Amino acid sequence: MDNLGVLFLSELVGTAMLVLLGCGVVANVALAKNKGYNGGFLMVNIGWGLAVFAGVIVAYASGAHINPAVTLGLVANGATEFGNPAFGTTVPVTIVSVLTFIGAQLIGATLGAIIVWLGYKQHFDAEPESATKLAVFSTGPAIRSYGWNLVTEIIGTFVLVFVVIGFGRNGDASGLAALGALPVALLVIGIGASLGGPTGYAINPARDLGPRIAHAILPIKGKGGSDWGYSWVPIVGPIIGGVLAGWAALVALPVLG
Repeated sequence: MDNLGVLFLSELVGTAMLVLLGCGVVANVALAKNKGYNGGFLMVNIGWGLAVFAGVIVAYASGAHINPAVTLGLVANGATEFGNPAFGTTVPVTIVSVLTFIGAQLIGATLGAIIVWLGYKQHFDAEPESATKLAVFSTGPAIRSYGWNLVTEIIGTFVLVFVVIGFGRNGDASGLAALGALPVALLVIGIGASLGGPTGYAINPARDLGPRIAHAILPIKGKGGSDWGYSWVPIVGPIIGGVLAGWAALVALPVLG
């Protein structure tokens, strides 16, 4: 149980760092009167990749899931323990440990989004468009079609979790393990650049739901609604994609080597 508390804190801090830097780059690019204003989608992709890098670095003790889709994908892949054996911080995979990880990720994501609002408070006040303010916190589709938006999120998250599991299996043999968080960061940049256009690539239920909750509860001037009608897509899609990737990796990765 001591380890479970450490892992809870690790996932909370890691996910908070992820969202702080990830939503932060969106705020810099999107909100009025910022020095990064109109920096473009590639800047957002790079910022989110580096946000993942930072989140993974500070969450090594827990194995740095920082994403419920990764947690559930590892369960589907047959994981028997969570944590980092090198740190001596492992726990068995049970319903309690799964819920602990997901709860920590959601709380961390909410806190990270609140800190973004504090950092950009004046720019939120200066921004006239409520939709732009919401876009800092949560994803939204370029073309709203719930079924196809769901497909996009499934595909993007499948790629994320499948490659992360592959890295975990083959990192030592390929030498990538020595690079730590960097391969995952580059993977997220690649997913954003290749598959991020249709939905803004949540690929992480906590990353979207936590900030959306923050948007709903914060006293943001002229914020408008939180688009709860769409909110299920970046939750359900990544969960499906992550679980499918975990199952697929069981079959495919041993064959691929």
